[in-house]
Amino acid sequence: MDILQEKLKRLPDKPGVYVMKDARGKIIYVGKARVLKNRVRQYFQAGKNHSAKVKAMVAKITDFETIITATEVEALILECNLIKKHRPRYNISLKDDKSYPYLRVTAEDFPRIILTRRIIHDGSRYFGPYTSGLAVKETLALLRKIFPLRTCKTFAKRPCLEFHIKRCLAPCANKISREDYMQFVHAAEKFLEGRTTQIERELAAQMNEAAESLNFEQAARFRDILSAIKKVTEKQKIVTDTGDVDAIGLARLENETCVQIFFIRDGKVTGRENFLLNGAVDESDAQAVTEFIKQYYSRSQIVATEILLPTILAEDDLKILSEWLGVKLIEPKRGVKRSLVEMANQNAEKFLAEESARQQLKNAQTLGAVEELKKFLKLPQLPRRMECFDISHIQGAETVASMVVFEDGAPDKKSYRRFKIRSTEGKPDDFLSMREVTSRRYGATDNLPDLIVIDGGLGQLSSALEIIRGAGHQVPVVGLAKQFELIFVEGSSIPVELPRDSQALKLMQRIRDEAHRFAITYHRKLRRKRNLKSELDNVAGIGTKRRTELFKKFKTLAKIKSATVEELADVPGMTKAAALALKEFFDAQSQ
Repeated sequence: MDILQEKLKRLPDKPGVYVMKDARGKIIYVGKARVLKNRVRQYFQAGKNHSAKVKAMVAKITDFETIITATEVEALILECNLIKKHRPRYNISLKDDKSYPYLRVTAEDFPRIILTRRIIHDGSRYFGPYTSGLAVKETLALLRKIFPLRTCKTFAKRPCLEFHIKRCLAPCANKISREDYMQFVHAAEKFLEGRTTQIERELAAQMNEAAESLNFEQAARFRDILSAIKKVTEKQKIVTDTGDVDAIGLARLENETCVQIFFIRDGKVTGRENFLLNGAVDESDAQAVTEFIKQYYSRSQIVATEILLPTILAEDDLKILSEWLGVKLIEPKRGVKRSLVEMANQNAEKFLAEESARQQLKNAQTLGAVEELKKFLKLPQLPRRMECFDISHIQGAETVASMVVFEDGAPDKKSYRRFKIRSTEGKPDDFLSMREVTSRRYGATDNLPDLIVIDGGLGQLSSALEIIRGAGHQVPVVGLAKQFELIFVEGSSIPVELPRDSQALKLMQRIRDEAHRFAITYHRKLRRKRNLKSELDNVAGIGTKRRTELFKKFKTLAKIKSATVEELADVPGMTKAAALALKEFFDAQSQ
């Protein structure tokens, strides 16, 4: 604390950013201040009426740094960048913001529109963030139907299928000039901004101009795009004469805070997004909205001329945000603008209620199901970690076993394991296979789950118990009968019947289906490799190395068969003679 006191004495009387650190040197909070000296000292004043969150944070601070900036706007921008980079524990942040998708208009001579989750400062334009991956994919598909922009990463020497089905303007083959191509790019950007009325006017003018210049092909392109846009927007109705505004709504439920933002362009509601905020439980509505605006608009292009707020912000924050964004921020009290904010508030409340219901259902299907299972099977403890085994083969060939793991009722895929069974050697014996796989997993380990699930009846269960109990492990083991509501338990030939409407039964269905899927996938992979190996073994000059390289290159036997001699010869380790021999072998087989 002595070091902190010394630093507090030397705080500058200037605007800037302060960075709080814990004992490990980890950044736990980033803030900005108009006067660093005044703002930072407030955290360490004993009589200050701090919230529980601030008190908890201050107790962990062992060091801090300050960065002086020329203006408050510079401080705000730096604060946003540092929060985005370090994601401090005590800052309000957009939940899961690292995974939000964007649409990117690339900074190329002939730009493309692509989906991305990473912002690169290379001159590209970004639209988003979007909270729904499905919605952004649908938007991208719609854009590609309306605007025939190129999608290929590299230019081909001749037009591809996309050009022939009128989905691309083929700049690669000089079918369109860059100037004309950019007209379509700008139209697509305005579409993403929601300025459909403006696009329609401009496209109509460009269509008429092209027709007057006798450029009927270009005029037809503009006509088709104009028609497509009208079909998309004909259901949109004018809701207000406010022009281009963003209306922000706020709602809270239990420990969750949701911000909903409505986009109104040319007086029409063109879209909306909702965001959950982390760390906003103990913060005021004004602080939550302020932090949302800083983080959202620091990574999204501002198109609106006005931002409508659900609550009044601190005077300093209002001033600095307006200066930074270059737009007016107001809290409307009445009229159409207030109605837009209320609509955003109501939708935020609806989203939180639906999210709460989804979370309750998820909890019931996971940890709730685990608790039910403990009760129905009379287990000594909650089966938080369960491991389930399944055997897969075809008449004993390529016998494999899978082990899937569920933690608190949800799949833990990184812990899955698969086994190639060695003990059966071509003869179907599920009991022997189960003994082998349980021996390999539990023979010499103390790392045990809370429940072991065997996909099979009493026979498979007995085989597994022989190994598990023989190794001295007392963990509960159960077997799933073909009627999966029936579960065999140790020491009883009468199975336990799970209620058909119980979450415990649904959990056991999911774990068995997952074990079966994982085993079948591995079995099919080995079978494909065996089939490939057996056929290629008959070709002179194709040994293990060449066979491996062929499979690595073409993935399947069908693709190897359809490859040309030149393509086969290009495979590492292959020669022209070996390629010819392989091709002749396949040709002879097909006759």
